[in-house]
Amino acid sequence: MNKKSAFTCIVIDDEPIAIKVIREHLEKLNQIECIGGYAKPLEAIDALNEQKVDLLFLDINMPGISGIEFLKSLAHPPKVIFTTAYRNFAVDAFELNAIDYLVKPISFERFVKAMNKFLAIHTKSSNIQTEEIRNKDYIIFKADKKNYKIKFTDILYIESLDNYIKIHTPDLSIICYDSLTKVEEQLPVKDFIRIHRSYIVNLTRVDVFTSAYVEINHQKFTIGRNYKEKVAQRLSRF
Repeated sequence: MNKKSAFTCIVIDDEPIAIKVIREHLEKLNQIECIGGYAKPLEAIDALNEQKVDLLFLDINMPGISGIEFLKSLAHPPKVIFTTAYRNFAVDAFELNAIDYLVKPISFERFVKAMNKFLAIHTKSSNIQTEEIRNKDYIIFKADKKNYKIKFTDILYIESLDNYIKIHTPDLSIICYDSLTKVEEQLPVKDFIRIHRSYIVNLTRVDVFTSAYVEINHQKFTIGRNYKEKVAQRLSRF
């Protein structure tokens, strides 16, 4: 898919035809791009960890692990729209703060209604976060039962440690229970960029860079294959 979209999603469903239908519905919209379709929930773990996923279309009744069980297992789940052939899971779905609950076969009209709910919720949240970031020069991290107020300018880089992240500054390092994707949304876009599934760097702290890596305080960070184009564009303008 070549279109540039504001949001990304993945689809998890053990029925290939169901994934195909959702992809076809999404092709008619401009706001969101499907970056993956998976027949098994566990196959989607890497995509959820490596990329920014705004929305998850998730089937409920699947072999091995149900969609509801899978969602509960995620430490930092994206927004979710459940898709199922059964109506009797609706209460469980909405208890997990699902945006919507689509019963198959999913008509385009019903699909659009669900997408409008997502766009309204996500856009409002994004606008609030953007305004908050614009009006402050720091971020607060919670670790060791303390709140650390760290200025954006003091952050060298942030690395992912599975369900934790490690924030590095010139004076200290902090380990927090959080996701790199979630923290990325709270950082000013003009100064920070994700260069790898495991690293976000402060562009103002980069001392050396090539097409393959960036260097901060004599430490090299490899630029991930999926991030090379975006990183090269940002570094060329910085």
